[in-house]
Formats: sequence, C-alpha cells, structure tokens
Amino acid sequence: MTGSHPVTITSFVGKFKTTVMKLYLLLIASLSLTTLSLQAQQSDSLSVDLEDIIIKENRLELPFSEASRTINIITRAEIEAAPATSVPELLQYVAGIDVRQRGVHGVQADISIRGGTFDQTLILVNGIKMSDPQTGHHSMNLPIDIENIERIEVLKGPGARVFGQNAFAGAINIITKTPKETFAKVKLQGGENGLYGVRLSGALSTGNYNQYLSLSRDASDGYKYNTDYSINNIFYQGNAKIGTQQLNVIAGFTERKFGANGFYASPDFMDQYEEVQTSLVAADMRILKGDWVIKPRLYWRRNRDEYVFLRQDPDFFRNTHFGNTIGAELNTSYSSDLGVTGIGLDVNQVSLSSNNLGERERTAVSIFLEHRFSFADNRLDVTPGVLLNSFSDFDANFLPGIDVGYNPGNGLRAYVNAGYTYRVPTFTDLYYEDRANIGNINLQPESAVTYEAGLKYQNGSVQAQASVFRRDGSDLIDWTKEADTLRWQPQNFAALNLSGFDASLTLRFNNVIRHFNLAYTYINAEILDSDVPFSRYALENLNHQLVAGTEIQITNNLFVNPRFRYLDRVTLEDYALVDLRMQWRSDRFGAFVEAMNLLDVEYKETNLVTMPGRWVRAGASFTLK
Repeated sequence: MTGSHPVTITSFVGKFKTTVMKLYLLLIASLSLTTLSLQAQQSDSLSVDLEDIIIKENRLELPFSEASRTINIITRAEIEAAPATSVPELLQYVAGIDVRQRGVHGVQADISIRGGTFDQTLILVNGIKMSDPQTGHHSMNLPIDIENIERIEVLKGPGARVFGQNAFAGAINIITKTPKETFAKVKLQGGENGLYGVRLSGALSTGNYNQYLSLSRDASDGYKYNTDYSINNIFYQGNAKIGTQQLNVIAGFTERKFGANGFYASPDFMDQYEEVQTSLVAADMRILKGDWVIKPRLYWRRNRDEYVFLRQDPDFFRNTHFGNTIGAELNTSYSSDLGVTGIGLDVNQVSLSSNNLGERERTAVSIFLEHRFSFADNRLDVTPGVLLNSFSDFDANFLPGIDVGYNPGNGLRAYVNAGYTYRVPTFTDLYYEDRANIGNINLQPESAVTYEAGLKYQNGSVQAQASVFRRDGSDLIDWTKEADTLRWQPQNFAALNLSGFDASLTLRFNNVIRHFNLAYTYINAEILDSDVPFSRYALENLNHQLVAGTEIQITNNLFVNPRFRYLDRVTLEDYALVDLRMQWRSDRFGAFVEAMNLLDVEYKETNLVTMPGRWVRAGASFTLK
C-alpha cells in the first residue's frame, strides 16, 4: 500500500513534481484533442493500419481486427520513437505490463502481465519459447538487440491454449526483422555514468534470399557502487524462398556481466555479482500445400548463469547453472468451408546442471487443437480450442479455452474469451537452497481460470480498446515464510482471485502533434483463506497504472517524444516518471538525446533496489544503402 509522507521540504518538492507531471499530462491531452478537432489524419511516420497486421500465432494467424482478445502491438515506428534502448524499457510504456527492474537498461528485469508473477508470463521470440528450466528470472535474457525487432505483440489474458503453459497471465511475442533491402548501419551512443554503446548491422537482399547480421555492445560504470554492467549481443537472421516454401533461420547470443548491488536476498548485500550467457538457434519452414499451411520448427535455447555473493571473493559462495532446452514443433492450419482448423505438436527436452540444484531433466509434450467458426457473413466468430500438456514429472492436463467475437460494423468489435491456465514449478522452486531460501519438492502445479470481455474500435486515426477481466487462481506458487527470521520457501498457498479493468486510446495525426496515446489498468487482488504473513512475488501487483505519450514534430526532421508513467503498487510507494526523447531522423542519418526519469524521482520497482535518478544519454546513427 502507498506509504504516508510527513510534511517536510522533501515531501513538498515531491508533491510539486507530481503536480508538474499532472499539468504536463493535461497539457498533452488538451493539445492532442485540439489537434484532432483541426485535422484527424494519419501520420506518415507513425501511421499503421493495425487491421492489416497479422498476429503471429503459431497456428491460426489472424489480422489484428479479427482477434478476440486484448492485444497491444508496439510497431517499429513506435520503437524508434520511444526513449528506450532495451526491450524492458519498451514494455514499461504498455499499461497492464509490470516491469520490475533490478539495475537498468534491461540488465536484469522481471515482466508480469495483469498482476501475474514473472513465472506466469511467457516470453517468445518469433513464437519460440524463451522459458528457462531454472527460473523465470532468465526469461528476459534475450539474445537480440532492440535494433533487431520489427514489432512486439502483447497478449493479455489466458494464452495457454495458444502458446502452452507459462502463458498463465499472458504472452509477449517479439517479432524480429529481416530487411528487404541491402544496407550497412552504425549507431553510437554515450551518456552519464560512463555509459556507451556501439551497434553495427547490415543486410544483404538478393531476390529470394535475405540475410541480416547485427552486433552490439552496451556498458556503463553504474549509477552507484557495484551497478556497472556490460551487454554483448550477436544476432543473425536469414530466409530463403524455395518455390512456395520459405526457410527461416535465426541465431542469437547475449553475454551479460553486471554488479548486483542488493539485487537479491537483501539491500544490505552490496557485493553480489552475476554473469549470464544465453543463446538461441532455430530453423523453421512455411510450406503451402493446397488448403494446408504446414510449419515445422527445430529450436535450441541454452543459458549459463554464474552468481557470486561476494564479487571480490567468488569462492565464498557461488552458484553455477547450465540449462538447455531442445525442441521440435509441427504447426498446421487447414482452411475449409467450415472455417480454419489449427493442429500443433511441441516436444521439448529441458535439462539443468547446477552445483546447487543438481542434475535435472524434464520432458514436455504439448498437443494443440483449435477451430475458428464464422457465422452471419463473418460478423460472428467462435474459436474453441484445447491444449493437452504432459510432463515427465507431473500429470497430464487439458487446458481448454474459447474466444467469441462480433463485428457490428464501423470498426467496432466486441469480444469475450475464457481459458484454463497452468504452470509447473521451476527447478529453482523445487530444489534451490541457501542460507535465506529453501526449495519445496512437494510443490504441485498452479492453475487458474481466466475470463475477459472487451470492446475495440479501429477507424482511421482513432484506435480504442477497453476490457474487464478476472482470474481465479488456485494452488498458486509463491516464496513465503511465517516469520522474518525464517528462510523463504515456495508454497502452494490458498486461492487468489484477481479482477480488473484496462482501457487504451491511440490517436494519429498529420500535424504538429503526430501521435498520442493514453492507457490505464486497474487491478484488485483478493486472497482467500490464506494466513501468509510474508510473500515475495505474488502479492506485489499494481493497483493502478497510467501511461501516456506523444510525438511532437518541431521541423520536417526534428521530433520530440515525451512519455509519462504513474504506478501504484500494493507493497511500495507509488511514483510518477517522465521520460523524454528528442531526435533528428532522415533516410541515412539519425541523432537523439534523451533523459530517463527527467524529474529525478526516487523510486523502487521491487522491494530491494532503488532505481537511478535522471540519466541523460545521446547518440547518432548513419545508414549506407
């Protein structure tokens, strides 16, 4: 809950800053509505017809306008306009997504959707699961750079029927790009606290073959003692058209080294340190055979994590983990007079070698079946489906779900959906042990039933969406303890019912103010029959979240992008932040200067780490075509 603030000079300054932020938000809204009344036309730079964007699910691929779920899309134009240099920084501007960072710039971040935990959110790259057998803390160790991303699709609500277990509260699918033109690009950035970054990328396009390669390095001395970091990324993507077939190959690698001052256990432990290496290799094909679309895929994800408690004395306490996930998928869709049928099979083998968790293995088999029916001249659609999950160390489960949508016309769509979701414990949940934590080998999977009803509107320059949702969870897994002097241990504690509301509005123009968006999420969590006095993750959800942003065109090439965020978390003090990016962009040359946390607010995204104050950075890029 929000803490109290004594009447001091510090609190007065804080309230003054909050007032300034509110005035800023009202000013942006007034300017945007005034501009709308003058000329509501789409922007050349940020205009995107979302109805034409095909949502990249593994089987039934639908246009955005026909999806009967709440979906947010971060387009490439919006990525380039945002004051962000990492995926977590991008996601923090989407209401309903809770980004809890330890450190900065995507070094270590946990992502949750609509009040879920980081283990209950599935991260994907081109539909490939980034789940880690050790812990969900590693889901955002992405072997890609922000420059490699074409768009990000955020599915809020039950996603198990579509993507499988771990899509408990939702899923985030990151779609990478393979440019269709030949070019070479260099991008440099620098900033406060010894920050620097170098990005080199290039593409070769020769008819039916496209290849793209990117290398990047980001580093900083840190904003306080032992928060320095370095991140190295290498990413390759290529595709080849062979008749009616298309072969796609991706390969990525990331290496992260960072001081972890107070990241884990307690803020008092300032000398922690961590190194992580994550790689991803995958190949898939798209084969057209009459009314069939057949998509086989092979993938391999590897993660190495080394954690030391004392950076200057690594042998005092060290954890080393090697995790591998090797899998094969076969996804198909068949079109007939009865609609579209999707059938899929995913088999993967996960293994972990750890000095703490031991030698562990798990085999998972998932079978998907869904069908989309259309009625009333395609105005009404019904999509039931089911997922069968089988794990070598847990019982098999059926995860049913259904989507229903209705288009009355004029860009309006009403939808309802419901689904059963499920998550098996990670190996950390089951087996981890140190002085402050102990696993629980008796854990059972957690489950929930989720319901949602919503409206979306897409017409010209206006896009709006609103929905209400509820998730009734049982046997939820969280690290708890009965007294502050005891060790944390995961338990299947009592039911947690979560309900809420979210709404968003996006306006696009061709004027001085070219783009404006406003979004809000409210979440209420109710624990039933539980006497847990201390909870680490499950009870840290946001109550209120408000985000707003706009793009203002100063000249033909000069743009200003302010962003506003207000977050009210159950267990921490609420805070409001303003980020700002000013950029010059043309076909070949770009330059930017941006300030994160412009008003220098002190805040925490978890109960451990104080985030940095104002941080200014600048950079430039040059493209040779």
